[in-house]
Amino acid sequence: MSTNVLNQFARALSSGAIRVVDLSQPLEAGTAVIQLPPEFGKSWPFRLEEISKYDSRGPAWYWNNFSCGEHTGTHFDAPIHWVTGKDYANNATDTISVEKFFAPACVIDVSREVAADPDFLLTPKHIVEWEQKHGRVEAGSWVLMRTDWSKRKDAAAFLNIKEDGAHVPGPHPELVPFLAKERDVIGWGSEGVGTDAGQAFRFEPPFPCHSGMHGSNKFGLASLTNLDQLPPKGAILVTPPLKIVKGSGSPCRVLALIQD
Repeated sequence: MSTNVLNQFARALSSGAIRVVDLSQPLEAGTAVIQLPPEFGKSWPFRLEEISKYDSRGPAWYWNNFSCGEHTGTHFDAPIHWVTGKDYANNATDTISVEKFFAPACVIDVSREVAADPDFLLTPKHIVEWEQKHGRVEAGSWVLMRTDWSKRKDAAAFLNIKEDGAHVPGPHPELVPFLAKERDVIGWGSEGVGTDAGQAFRFEPPFPCHSGMHGSNKFGLASLTNLDQLPPKGAILVTPPLKIVKGSGSPCRVLALIQD
């Protein structure tokens, strides 16, 4: 039975009955990296260094060294990333059960609201209204906030940092426990450089998505793209991070599978 299911899946992929959407940013020197106040440690930007390219350094091969922080570009956040999730078992990128890297997605489209207000916050009320149209957010689902923020290709516009900090949409503090506890989601995903809103350092608690999601042993996805290509329900996300020992996260080639 399982062989038949896998064969059907392979045929559906090859025939185009299942469409694959890439939700990932390209990793390059200009990829935007989260900016923290000067008193905190800094994440490295992405850097690519050529080792050889069919030359005296290696006549038949091309390869590179690369360096970056774990949370660069489109990336996966593991529970160990935040102090609230540090004591869970199997909470790092090398120990999370691989079955958890496949899960359905619910896409909440608030792109119009965000176009009018870059500090827009998604609340439980928005989720309930969405559920009235599309059905309940099932346990084990990703909730993805579509804002079209990823269409800001300039790094300065994407980070949108003003004198009082970044102005980027995200979840309301009340939304995080609602999703984690009342809907038992697997995680939260957004198009911004991180999973929290730009002004989340002012919230109570600060950075509620990091604190609440990871404190509930849930995951995060940040810097997603192409959410406008996903249906409200029906997509399956494929989200395996690099298997970094004790890793708090990693850049991730996030893929969505959609049945056309």
